[in-house]
Amino acid sequence: MTPQVLTLSLRLKCSSMTSAHCILHLPFSSNRPASASQVAGTSDDTPPEDSTPLEFPELDQQLQPLPPCHDSAESMEVFKQHCQIAEEYHEVKKEIALLEQRKKELIAKLDQAEKEKVDAAELVREFEALTEENRTLRLAQSQCVEQLEKLRIQYQKRQGSS
Repeated sequence: MTPQVLTLSLRLKCSSMTSAHCILHLPFSSNRPASASQVAGTSDDTPPEDSTPLEFPELDQQLQPLPPCHDSAESMEVFKQHCQIAEEYHEVKKEIALLEQRKKELIAKLDQAEKEKVDAAELVREFEALTEENRTLRLAQSQCVEQLEKLRIQYQKRQGSS
């Protein structure tokens, strides 16, 4: 047997009668009305802006708009406002999700930039160390050249005196 979910909503006064709205969710059923205009009993020829979804998956069950009382204009208006707020909530959630994604992208770029900054700082230190080593090697080379020149002169003097 398939589990069924039964949700009872708040009682509304409708044409001097008290009624309890009962929403029966059958997982296998596809016969649920899809819009507020269908719940209100209006025809499918209504304009698209009047077609309000009945269920908002991102809302908790207790926040879902309740089907209106057809005989009460106030109930219909409250239902439409509730659906409009639910749609706005959905849009805000989508915007938050987009902003969260953008935040992740920016953090990744920042991490990459910081890594590149660290790499650049390492390269600068390495360049400075190599420059210092190069200066030291040039100094050592010039000293070796001087010593070699002195040795060559001494060698020539010895060759000339012998």
